[in-house]
Amino acid sequence: MDKEETEAARRAGGFPHNHIMEQMLICLSLALIAGLLMSRLAKAVNLPAVTSYLVAGLLLGPFFLGRLGLSGLGFGFGTLEQVESYGVITKVALGFIAFVIGNEFRLSALKSMGKQAITVGIAQAVITTALVDVALVVLHLLFPDVISLASAITLGAIAAATAPAATLMVVKQYKADGPLTHLLLMVVAIDDAVGLVLFSASYGVANALEQGHMDLLSVVVEPLMEILLSLLLGAVAGYLLNLLEVYFHSRSKRMSLSVAFVLLTVGVSMLEVEVGGVRCGFSLLLVCMMTGTVFCNICPTSEELMDRLDRWVSPINILFFVLSGAELDLTILSNPLVLLVGVVYIASRSLGKISGAYASCRATKCSPSIQKYLGITLLPQAGVALGMAAEAAQLSDGHMVRNVVLFSVLVYELVGPTLTKMSLMAAGEIKPEGRTSARVENKAEEPVSVN
Repeated sequence: MDKEETEAARRAGGFPHNHIMEQMLICLSLALIAGLLMSRLAKAVNLPAVTSYLVAGLLLGPFFLGRLGLSGLGFGFGTLEQVESYGVITKVALGFIAFVIGNEFRLSALKSMGKQAITVGIAQAVITTALVDVALVVLHLLFPDVISLASAITLGAIAAATAPAATLMVVKQYKADGPLTHLLLMVVAIDDAVGLVLFSASYGVANALEQGHMDLLSVVVEPLMEILLSLLLGAVAGYLLNLLEVYFHSRSKRMSLSVAFVLLTVGVSMLEVEVGGVRCGFSLLLVCMMTGTVFCNICPTSEELMDRLDRWVSPINILFFVLSGAELDLTILSNPLVLLVGVVYIASRSLGKISGAYASCRATKCSPSIQKYLGITLLPQAGVALGMAAEAAQLSDGHMVRNVVLFSVLVYELVGPTLTKMSLMAAGEIKPEGRTSARVENKAEEPVSVN
């Protein structure tokens, strides 16, 4: 290895070119182990696992362990550029997250939701986006150098998303049951879908603002085309997956086929073409969500398959959160005005979720307990929001958008699940359960004596 190559590797915070593969494998394995170990510590203090993964990534990132200069050995990430080099893992994880979300949109479930759940789900998401947009646009007018108008609009759309995984974890852990729980599960099932549509439209407007021209093509046509093409591509992919799935009978092969289609849709959704002056792109999240939705509604064995797939992709999801935590640029948080953006985002989003849920629940004549507590249970925010922030990285100050979202996720995931538990308990729908180790549950039975 020559001197120049060594110096370039040192600046990049990693191995030289001929050792890139070794570095990637070591970094990814240690990141996964660190996330798992941190989750054990988080469990001891009753924190959600996603928080522990983000904290693990933060510790492995350039501003903690990365400063020790051990990234070349795989211990931590020396630079933000090094973290970003693992972007393909982030996109794959997003694809699987969106694909599994599609499982929540079964027609049988949608029919049982009724007008109430759909109204509440859409209304609170739109109200939240509007309030965050107003708050951040005002902040932009006061401090134009801190946050751009494009980022303000984008953050407003991201605010609509919730964290169904965190919510479901609380419901399952405490065996919550009742009217509030049933409506909550219905709302979170459609919440992220509404958020994805709002994000696609807002991100289109944001890109138009950055390009310096606000015409009908860039503001309306291109975002609408992106949404429609993404839904169409996802529907076709879901239909083809169902056609091919019938040729395989073993669970492992069917699951492998599902994985292949998620990877395929992720890859295709990254393509972008221009037809007649109209930019035709795809939303990775919408494509994969629609693939899962169509597949789950036309494949009779999809429920069991999706359950197995959700558990299989757990390591990828852990890596996604760890890498997201490692990308937290702490230098930007040293700016009080940037911290102000985060505080305004959290405050306006919380107000939007609570007021939006209250107003829509009251309009649809929900019970007083549902009106009072539903909005609080919708506060958790994690995977989908981080995915949207990752897509928004192309904005001129996209790193700031990502850091604001990461900051808010840490706050929401620290307090959100606890608030959800307290709300369900106050509504009288919590049934505590004991903790049982999987080692005990899966322990082999003692042999039966015939004597």
